[in-house]
Amino acid sequence: MSTTTLRIEELDDRVVVTLSRPSARNAMNAAMVGELHDVCAALEERPRLLLLTGDGGTFAAGADIGELRERGRDQALRGINSRVFDRIARLPMPTVAAVDGYALGGGAELAYACDVRLASPSAVFGNPEPGLGILAAAGACWRLRELVGASVAKQVLLAGKRLDAEDALRFGLVAEVAPAGELLKRAHALLDRMARSGALALRLTKLVADAPGGHPIADDLAQAILFESADKRDRMDAFLAGGRS
Repeated sequence: MSTTTLRIEELDDRVVVTLSRPSARNAMNAAMVGELHDVCAALEERPRLLLLTGDGGTFAAGADIGELRERGRDQALRGINSRVFDRIARLPMPTVAAVDGYALGGGAELAYACDVRLASPSAVFGNPEPGLGILAAAGACWRLRELVGASVAKQVLLAGKRLDAEDALRFGLVAEVAPAGELLKRAHALLDRMARSGALALRLTKLVADAPGGHPIADDLAQAILFESADKRDRMDAFLAGGRS
């Protein structure tokens, strides 16, 4: 995959994507959005775990303001950023964001779209869009509320509050805070734990967990598929054999 704004490492069970526009603090522009769509297409075709991180001590310091300045109503209705973030959120396998430094505006919304977030002590999350005369329209207005609750979300979205790593951990936005030098190692350890589970079980668990409202029938149907899988029988046979030894 040829890219100009991302570095991509493909492994057997995961893909590592590094946002890399260091001269712009990894601000998200149209080229990066297009390349993220390409990553999504590859992961939809061949489902694997996804790790997202940023280059140079910054996750992503927002969207490209120069491009935003020139966008109008028609571009807003196209949902340029929101469509790719929604696509990332709906990827078949779990996604992890390793956030070092600033994750602001669109960068924060990208992190919110992932299933799990880890942070370094220097991580900062925020949505300063109203200060630029716009709103956080790529998922923050509802994803952040679901992640940290309405009160904290409104402090971030309406009052410009920024959440540092300690705040993010306390409010449940991130699962863990790790030193910057160990952040990717911890993220890979988390993905390793996920990878030890059955791939189909992970896919269906994510699908049911993300389904709006929830319903016992969805649980039953997903479990019915898994109960008939060879992977379930192999894993349970191994468990029972280990218990007998």
